[in-house]
Amino acid sequence: MNTVMSKNIFHKSSLCFLLVVFFFLLPVTVRGETVDDEITRIQQAYANLQDIKGSFVQKSYIKDLKRTDTFKGEFYIKRPMMLKWCYRGENEQEVFIRNDEIIIYQKKEKQAFKGSFDRETYGQAPIALLSGFGRIREEFSASMKNGKLLLKPKKPMGGIVSIELQTSGEGFPIQSFTVIDSLNNRIDMVFSDIQINTGLEESFFTPSLPKGVTVLENSS
Repeated sequence: MNTVMSKNIFHKSSLCFLLVVFFFLLPVTVRGETVDDEITRIQQAYANLQDIKGSFVQKSYIKDLKRTDTFKGEFYIKRPMMLKWCYRGENEQEVFIRNDEIIIYQKKEKQAFKGSFDRETYGQAPIALLSGFGRIREEFSASMKNGKLLLKPKKPMGGIVSIELQTSGEGFPIQSFTVIDSLNNRIDMVFSDIQINTGLEESFFTPSLPKGVTVLENSS
């Protein structure tokens, strides 16, 4: 992610935090299970979930630019709302969310962006959706598309059109998901090496910025 993309976190309304809730429809078969079975299985997996960590690959397709950017790294989540994910590579950066605050630390540029985290900014933080996939049947309708759960918001949620959720038959129930917005931009998130309930401390989710880092705060 570059500086411009990071700044958009504070200025664009797109996808919202509650991309994790599912609404009950008539049964549709998934690997011999109904949609409702799959949703229930996800909810049960989250029932005793305190924290999650693992690796991710994020592919962001920007339609207007006809460009796909690929990012890799590690993520850490402590429920209900503490997150840290680390983008590796040339534009290395760390993103922290703690309740209603977000901080993006760009190591190469020696700068950090600080602002509010809410429904208006959630679209720029797709990996954070994992923190809420245990809440179901409240704001989304669910059906099937090409073997995946297709989720559509029952009420307007920024730029969201749909989410395609690929479940896993073993271990942690979320294998990947795809978010499509109203501009036909697409974000694919694929997860691996997931571990749950490893005892992540709250202090882990507080950034320790080195001296000389310029902190830019969003005032809007």
